[in-house]
Amino acid sequence: MTIIRLDPEERLTGAVIYNGLVHLAGQVADDASADAEGQMADILRQVDTLLAKAGTDKSRLLSVQIFLADMNDMAGMNRAWDAWLDRDNKPARATVEAKLANPEWRVELTGIAALR
Repeated sequence: MTIIRLDPEERLTGAVIYNGLVHLAGQVADDASADAEGQMADILRQVDTLLAKAGTDKSRLLSVQIFLADMNDMAGMNRAWDAWLDRDNKPARATVEAKLANPEWRVELTGIAALR
């Protein structure tokens, strides 16, 4: 089977497609000065873009893992999530508190989606 890598960077690839699945790398906000809600909205726009490049969309998300630098940001992150979520096709989701690589990042998200 062919492995397809989307948006390669110096140390990682934005998404990898293999065996009918799209594996998203950890997505972080382009604007680290935003609050958790703003960062999450930015991340979700990036997810939409990556999934479109792969030929799928958020309705095909199977699982999502969200990492928060501070669990006190959960409400803001969830506001952005709830505004974006496909209510008929919710993925499995886990949210944990974690120390992120850049202290300005409030949120990081990774996930797996099925191709169409």
